[in-house]
Amino acid sequence: MKTDSSRNARVDFLRGIAIAGVLLLHFTLAYGIKNSPLGDLLPPWLLRGLVLNGNYGVTIFFAISGFLITSNALRRWGELRHIDPRSFYVLRLARIMPPLLLALAIIVALGCLDIPFFNNGDDKQHLPATFFVIAIGSVLTFWHNVLMQSTGYFNYCLNIYWSLSVEEVFYLAMPILCLCLRRTWLLACVCAAAVVIGPIYRYVHQDNELFFMYGYAACFDAIAIGCLTALLARRFRVDCMAARAWRIAGALTIMIVYVRGIGGHEVFGFTLIALGSAAFLFGAAHEARPGLTGGRGFGALRWAGRHSYEIYLFHIIVLGLMRNVIDKAHLSYAARLPWFVLFIGLTAALAALVARYVAQPSNAALRRRFLRRSAPELLASPGRLQTPASGVPNE
Repeated sequence: MKTDSSRNARVDFLRGIAIAGVLLLHFTLAYGIKNSPLGDLLPPWLLRGLVLNGNYGVTIFFAISGFLITSNALRRWGELRHIDPRSFYVLRLARIMPPLLLALAIIVALGCLDIPFFNNGDDKQHLPATFFVIAIGSVLTFWHNVLMQSTGYFNYCLNIYWSLSVEEVFYLAMPILCLCLRRTWLLACVCAAAVVIGPIYRYVHQDNELFFMYGYAACFDAIAIGCLTALLARRFRVDCMAARAWRIAGALTIMIVYVRGIGGHEVFGFTLIALGSAAFLFGAAHEARPGLTGGRGFGALRWAGRHSYEIYLFHIIVLGLMRNVIDKAHLSYAARLPWFVLFIGLTAALAALVARYVAQPSNAALRRRFLRRSAPELLASPGRLQTPASGVPNE
């Protein structure tokens, strides 16, 4: 399997773990996994912990996003106060929008044909908020999570894109904050405030998952923890042994909190997952050697991490189509695991095709179109730039 030497294998590994949790959750919600050979092999508490806490995977993504965006901004512009908003937004739009627009086009086309799981729920059809124009518009203008909070779950495929709204608002706000605050310590104070507000918001709304999991304030603390980790990784250097200790501590924290589950831990569970991710990322930033996670045994997870965005966008389309072929009631005990393997295989194949023929070419083309004169140093394809000293991969 080809690897990109400019990427950090450990961060790709953590991304792979995160997207695996999301895939397990969505397949389990669609088909169940308890009534399968896996349910006989694993104790119930472990099985539940592994397959039902995929929202923690999204929290890991938020922490990684804050870490990488801050690290890359520091690498590109030296200081956050020197960030170029135009170049920043072009880079983000070039990476995010082309595959997202393709996914939305597929969902709308299938939904207009009234195919189940792509159309809006029958009990929601009378609500103007669930019209495709409004629903798609909310995804593209960064308030889909707010729409869900007011309307409830209304479209099987579109609903998972709530997390994009959280990340995109962060992308919009970061250059503005950096330019207005001018001082790194002031930005750190804003991040610290978000870390404090997150658990308070989740405590107030812990009886409603549409708020304690999907609200802006419920998620910004994880992104802020990632940003603070990037600032700390730049300021404080540690040796290989200490870096390894940070990674082990982070991995253990993630595993313990993940298996313990979300139920009953709505307030601080997400914070602990973000802190565990931050510890792992801090250790990953200070050792360039790939180590255990860079070996062949974890190649599939690293590949999933590199393609996590495409997997995230398109896995729900694959799952929706599979649910139209056979539903949970007609999927036998023996067929459940093979069906899951097929789901993973089809998702991986579609993600690879989208990455190769849509995401990567359009990303490069948009960079050439909008950055050729203003920032030619940013024209290199993502993942092909030289690895910075911290070992942080490019977007």
